[in-house]
Amino acid sequence: MVFKVRGILDFSPPDKTKKHREQSSWKRVAMIRTDCQIDRYYSWFLKKRFNLNLNNNLRGTHVTFISDILEFELFEQAREIFNGKEIDFYVETEPCSSGQHWWLRVHCPDAENIREFLGLDRDPYFGMHLTLGRIVDRPLDIEHSNYIFECCKFHNLTTPGVRIPLSEHEIIEFPTEED
Repeated sequence: MVFKVRGILDFSPPDKTKKHREQSSWKRVAMIRTDCQIDRYYSWFLKKRFNLNLNNNLRGTHVTFISDILEFELFEQAREIFNGKEIDFYVETEPCSSGQHWWLRVHCPDAENIREFLGLDRDPYFGMHLTLGRIVDRPLDIEHSNYIFECCKFHNLTTPGVRIPLSEHEIIEFPTEED
């Protein structure tokens, strides 16, 4: 099951991290911003249910769909065409984790088309996802998160293996202010 979310394309997010500033001369970044705060809800749920402490996203709720080496001129052309446009994406309901990072898988055919238009693979290296957060860097928190992740895998509470195609999901749409 997935739920539909609407966001805004942002081809010029501000440099909020040292890594972004250091890589900005050669790496292009574009994301889908949304104010739905689903990451905060899942973080609250993981804290309430499993006592996991996740760091907040520096950039708020978003899906990064371009974080690649790309010619500046080509990226600028895409920015002129797509920046600020509304876009729909679909979020899987079951959390994923590496043990230290937690996220939700995302499907966004339009963002995949933009990537393809730019000569990139349709899927980013880390897969399209909405970051829930990273475990606070204290050894016991990381150990506890790994334990919870293994328990969730054992009880099928996380999305396993390869991403299921969007066409095989039930899509849930919530009413919007326009409806």
